[in-house]
Amino acid sequence: MTSLLKPHALRLSRSTLLPITTALLRTTTPHLPSPLTSPTPSTRRHKSGPYGYTQAKALVFSRFGEPSDVLHLHSHSISPQLPAGAVLLRTLAAPVNPADVNTIQGTYGVRPAFSPLLGTPEPAAVPGNEGCFEVVAVGERVGGGLKRGDWVIPAVGGFGTFRTHVVVEDAERMLFRVGGEKGVEGLNAKQVATVSVNPCSGYRMLKDYVDLVDLSVKSFARGEGATGGAWFLQNGANSGVGRSAIQLGRLWGLRSINVVRERATPEETEALKSELKELGATVVVTEAEFLDRSFSARLKEEWTRGGKEPVMLGLNCVGGKSASAMVKALSPKGCMVTYGGMSRQSFPFPTGPQIFKQLRFEGFWLSEWNKENPTERRNTVNEILDLMREGKFRESPFKEVEWNWDTEEKVLKDAIQGTLEGFRGGKGLFVFGET
Repeated sequence: MTSLLKPHALRLSRSTLLPITTALLRTTTPHLPSPLTSPTPSTRRHKSGPYGYTQAKALVFSRFGEPSDVLHLHSHSISPQLPAGAVLLRTLAAPVNPADVNTIQGTYGVRPAFSPLLGTPEPAAVPGNEGCFEVVAVGERVGGGLKRGDWVIPAVGGFGTFRTHVVVEDAERMLFRVGGEKGVEGLNAKQVATVSVNPCSGYRMLKDYVDLVDLSVKSFARGEGATGGAWFLQNGANSGVGRSAIQLGRLWGLRSINVVRERATPEETEALKSELKELGATVVVTEAEFLDRSFSARLKEEWTRGGKEPVMLGLNCVGGKSASAMVKALSPKGCMVTYGGMSRQSFPFPTGPQIFKQLRFEGFWLSEWNKENPTERRNTVNEILDLMREGKFRESPFKEVEWNWDTEEKVLKDAIQGTLEGFRGGKGLFVFGET
């Protein structure tokens, strides 16, 4: 995910930095809204140095490793003289996804290029692939209707969102203006910041591999006593993608069998099951139930009318034993789509099911899909944003981490390091305040 951004960093002497770090410029720009409101103008303070230079901070890394070991908070300056085709952005919110951690570790599918443009002691990269930004200033030749105060999200991978400000050249190609003609009315920055990865992944996997809606229509048309829409099965159902698939499936009349990990107590496990059913899950089982020998009989007798209603799509983000159980559960000519491997356990492609059940195995990588389908990606994002406006789609839970000018480096690093560790109340979400 090579970054194409040019931050226009300025290296300044100690004597120059002293007034820069103390001067403040008062400007009127849209503020970060509450979860229930769209942006309204208010007076904010932005760090500014002599001659209008914007003071910015970014989490950077110059080698691959654990976030706690390799990330550093770097301060730099941004010139007020923007290139003609560039915009200056201020970050409003940015979530931390597992792929961001994998990128820092050097285990993701694409490695970022380290660049000296931020003025770091060694060439560095900025992690983060998803976020909501406010346009602060616009170059004289920027088209596409972009203007000051607009909200935008990255239109390309490897953007580098864990920073307070960024200058983006070739802005029309690099950015996606939020909301089109509708703008951001009825939306908040946290929703916008988290729309382009998990919800879009769930949307595309439900749409692109098996036409479940068509299966539903044909099943009802045959008059065979179908009691609901077509089935799909997924592990990792409490993840951001899982919750998205549950809600979209409900909206499209589909039924879902959802696998989750057991919580610390039976009461907590039941509470999670109830929460997912409230979102629209048809069936929720624990991983222990899913792996138990009795699951096949339960699937046939309790949920699919003796096997008359096939399970044609499985969404796998776990791998290992869970993926093997999914293969057993899928109906003949079904399809398993793998988009993650959180268990870090190997999954051998089984010969028998491929031959005798004629199963199909696919891999889904959103970054590559986005590059191949830029127009469809915009349409997908806009459709989900419209569902959010209408109150028909909820963003996944998140744990807010406030990022102000004085926020300590350790607070930010800990939020990233903890992304892959144990049960969490939600993904980390940087919410930017006084920066």
